[in-house]
Amino acid sequence: MTAVHYESYTEARAHLKDLLDAAGQGRVATVRRDTGYAAVVDAGRLRHALTLLCPSKAEVVAEDGGWSVFLPGLPIAADGGTLDEAVDEMVDALREYAEDWQDRLLSAPNHRDNWGLVQLIGLSDDVQLRDWLLGVAK
Repeated sequence: MTAVHYESYTEARAHLKDLLDAAGQGRVATVRRDTGYAAVVDAGRLRHALTLLCPSKAEVVAEDGGWSVFLPGLPIAADGGTLDEAVDEMVDALREYAEDWQDRLLSAPNHRDNWGLVQLIGLSDDVQLRDWLLGVAK
């Protein structure tokens, strides 16, 4: 089977199983709505692609008897008494940033390009985010 393209959301809704099956198999699956055009993708495949496109570049610093974790160029940082505590705090900070982005930052000029990071956060569980932050390949 080849790519699936639906010219309306009504047509896509009528063929939802085929649309989701195509996405799950990694095939191109698209839906046109008015002048917009959307791709339907498997969440696991998208998450994997985003980890490749958005490496964490997290920096970890030991200071004053504790640890700090930050992402250069982003307003996200955390610290803790141990490295594990700092990374756990960073996972929480990432989740808070993603919520703030969804609520109010998505149109802000200095945040709108963080769409991929926000998607990665939303598609990851805490263990996956820890691994991503620490550069653990899976």
